[in-house]
Amino acid sequence: MRKRKSAAQVVMVTLILGALVLSSAICAAQEIKFVPRNRTLISVGGGGEASLQFPDYTSMNPYFLGHISAHGAQFAWNPLFFYNYLGDEEIPFMGESYQYNADFTELTIKIRPGVEWSDGVPFTARDVAFTLNMLRDNAPALRQSGDMKIWVKDAQAIDKLTVKVIFNSPNPRFMFNYLMPHQDIGIWIIPEHIWKNQDPADFSNYDMEKGWPVVTGPYRLALSTPDQTIWDLREDWWAAKIGFQPMPKVERIIFLPAFDETKHAQMMINNEVDVSLNLSSENIQKVLELNPKVSTFSGHKPPFGYKDWWPTGLGFNDSEPLFDDPEIRWAISYAINRDDVVTYGLQGAGTATKVPFPEFPALNRYIDSIQDLLEQYDTNEFNPQKTVETMERKGYTKDKEGFWVDSDGNRLKIEITTFSVLQSIAPPVVENLRRAGFDASYHMPADFFSRISLGIAKAYIFGHAASVRDPYMTLDLYHSRFALPTGESTWPPYRWVNPEFDKIVEQMGTIAYDDLEMFPLFHQVMEIWLKELPDIPLSSYYHRNPINHTYWTGWPNEDNPYTNDANWHKTLLLMLLRLQPTQ
Repeated sequence: MRKRKSAAQVVMVTLILGALVLSSAICAAQEIKFVPRNRTLISVGGGGEASLQFPDYTSMNPYFLGHISAHGAQFAWNPLFFYNYLGDEEIPFMGESYQYNADFTELTIKIRPGVEWSDGVPFTARDVAFTLNMLRDNAPALRQSGDMKIWVKDAQAIDKLTVKVIFNSPNPRFMFNYLMPHQDIGIWIIPEHIWKNQDPADFSNYDMEKGWPVVTGPYRLALSTPDQTIWDLREDWWAAKIGFQPMPKVERIIFLPAFDETKHAQMMINNEVDVSLNLSSENIQKVLELNPKVSTFSGHKPPFGYKDWWPTGLGFNDSEPLFDDPEIRWAISYAINRDDVVTYGLQGAGTATKVPFPEFPALNRYIDSIQDLLEQYDTNEFNPQKTVETMERKGYTKDKEGFWVDSDGNRLKIEITTFSVLQSIAPPVVENLRRAGFDASYHMPADFFSRISLGIAKAYIFGHAASVRDPYMTLDLYHSRFALPTGESTWPPYRWVNPEFDKIVEQMGTIAYDDLEMFPLFHQVMEIWLKELPDIPLSSYYHRNPINHTYWTGWPNEDNPYTNDANWHKTLLLMLLRLQPTQ
């Protein structure tokens, strides 16, 4: 029989980090089995800002509004299908197949036989139907409930292994957007027998004595404190029982909250963690230099990571004066040298982008189809003279210090709001704008997201987490239904209004991603977008996640891109199934 040790002994390896202090009360209430370091995966940072602790450690409700730490939910509940955008590949998991009707108003999904919840109760179509209807009926109190209210007329369990979703209007992307996780996209299917008598807006789904959360993934929650979350492998995972998947070799996963980036780097150098939140290009190069056992998705060469679905742009509250003028937005764009953004902001390890879409395999054919428009509207053109011509034509002049002023002598201030993940890009953008005569600056307030959503932040550097397979989801970010008055919270935050653009995007939303009819519509809508330029493209975004080979091998990389290596994404299980002990 394997010897059992106290929780304090189990996490002794992490105590050397100096940042972990286990709750003695929680540890005393339970004993945790011993798992050696070479069978333990330690992840630091999740996908969030540095907080030093998990603020929601007693919550395992994935639908609570507000901050949900990436400390287990991303793999606790298995999906019906995975999607690997790196290879444009659908991967059946708890589901076997799906089919839409002719007009995309109904979706029928076949469930894999033999799937079970961690308490032994069979997983059925009733769980899928319950989850969708529960979200619909509790809008807007739960995360993604608003979407279900818009789309789901009814979800029905036709039999134990067949679920039918009936839509309020055609939606050929429902399966992809909600039931096929990729990046941070996708909903979790929850157990009806646990949730049916609960108030989902108040239910924590956390009770260790009851075995909550009840999950479909291969791990059970063993410990959750403000300082760390521990998940242990369970031997009765349904996928291994039916021979569908092998048992993961990772016996324990320890999630640590986000610290300062330099601490993440030092922990990786010291082999104290196996995977980290992405680092700046400068810091990850230092890590690679000091620890040869650490690599990245691209190995030891630039860009030191993988291209994410999050191309970076300089966005605006397009309803506010100055930024409500497309000519001014173009004047600002002409003032920015993307070479400076890449050279100084990304230390040369990156690329500029002309569009708000990532250059992924499935999207490149769309981007290629608008090359004529990109020649006419070159969003990467660095031309300060055009900035001058536009500003003077608009009646602006420069003061004695060389900054643009209006007819009353007021300077045109551009205060750019951003956050730590993109802080390296802000300085070269600001410097370019100041050289062009704009009184520009940047700051990183703690309430970054609130300022953007309320429209208080008039200019901001942010990404475009949307399209990975076709351009519709990104284009929909600019739909005028989100253009609420400044002071009212909305997301996406651009507040741009163009009825012709809206009409075309709405039409695209009723067409399947692989329908050839998408291409002429895409050309039409991008001509509007490029001419108006509601958001200025800057650079592609790379996740530079250091991965440590000291204890684990089999990480995804350029030669084996079965998924990305973001430990907070909902495809983490794909990585856990491939990792093998180094020793």
